[in-house]
Amino acid sequence: MDRHQRLAILAEAASDDREHGLPKGPNRPGDPIGITKVRLPGGGSTQIMRIMQTNACSLSCGYCPTFCGGKVRRTALAAEEVAATFMEAQRAGLAQGLFLTSGVPGKPSRAMDRMLAAVEILRRREGYRGYVHVKLLPGAETAQVEQAARLANRVSINLEGPGDTYVRRLAREKDFAGDLLPKLELAGRLLRDKPQRGSTTTQFVVGPSGEKDREILSLVARLEREQLLHHAHFSAFQPVVGTPMEGETATPAVREFRLYQAEHLLRQYGFRFDELPFDADGNLPLDYDPKTAWALRHAEQFPLEIATAPYELLLRVPGVGPKAAQTLVQERRRSVIRGSEDLKHIGVDTIRAGYFLTLKGRRLAPALPAHQLRLFPHGQHLTKAPWRTPVPPCAFR
Repeated sequence: MDRHQRLAILAEAASDDREHGLPKGPNRPGDPIGITKVRLPGGGSTQIMRIMQTNACSLSCGYCPTFCGGKVRRTALAAEEVAATFMEAQRAGLAQGLFLTSGVPGKPSRAMDRMLAAVEILRRREGYRGYVHVKLLPGAETAQVEQAARLANRVSINLEGPGDTYVRRLAREKDFAGDLLPKLELAGRLLRDKPQRGSTTTQFVVGPSGEKDREILSLVARLEREQLLHHAHFSAFQPVVGTPMEGETATPAVREFRLYQAEHLLRQYGFRFDELPFDADGNLPLDYDPKTAWALRHAEQFPLEIATAPYELLLRVPGVGPKAAQTLVQERRRSVIRGSEDLKHIGVDTIRAGYFLTLKGRRLAPALPAHQLRLFPHGQHLTKAPWRTPVPPCAFR
């Protein structure tokens, strides 16, 4: 196969790894192979080349079509080819950043060396100073983690699950406590402390190993609190024909959605882990987004007076996001908030927020609009992620 054909196969193989914490925009027919449009926090977008250096792999990950026994077409790109392919796209204005991952064919350190060699060429020979995200492989050596942290803006390693028991159910060769977690923490410290600060991410396969949302988010909250993790990705398990887990039950996409929302509460809304509204089974409720679920369980804290409530408490109101809360605090200092129309102009979802707010002592909504608060009907099992329509996971406010 020529380089173009190999690139097509390896770009498709990299598509399940997440990037930037937000969903990608739709690729159009005729778009360059391997280039993904990614929406950025706060608006705008960028073009990322996502590529797997090789899809050959000796690991037995039960959910992955490129596992050691998978019947997929195997191929690879040399370090020089990765660098050349990316620089061609970058100089043509097609890609502003690179996401590089790989399968693990045989000894992990050898595959990791090939990835780092590609980035080294970009940095040293080509003089590229832009965004590079390197995926650490299971079994990477400490020196390779250190090199990746020097070369890349972002480094990630997929934890897959929140503990050894869960990870071994997904792939018997992977070692959570002895390899994956320590390497992520090391990368987090190195990127946190280097002069031009970088960041780390990770990804969890949700559902097939029996883990609870509480266990996943407890680990995420600790890593983010210690500034060892920028954010986490969650991937609702979907069985793939030809993999060891093809007979397992699919995880409802709404569970993935709730995990993203809860992680945003921890990272952007000032919630503590012990405030997340888990059900008795250790999972987040599916009927309500976690912010609404928290508000319904803490009715004694509401309603809040629009004219006096501090920013930190306004963030707890369903329908009020960080930008709207900040604008509201600023606007009420210099003008009079007269009612729902003014709040809508600021960016408040008054249908969801009305019951939780008062204006001069009077509730904006006399009753809780339960049919509006429920994002998904009770018992509905989504087969597709709800933000594909273009609502990102963080857009619940």
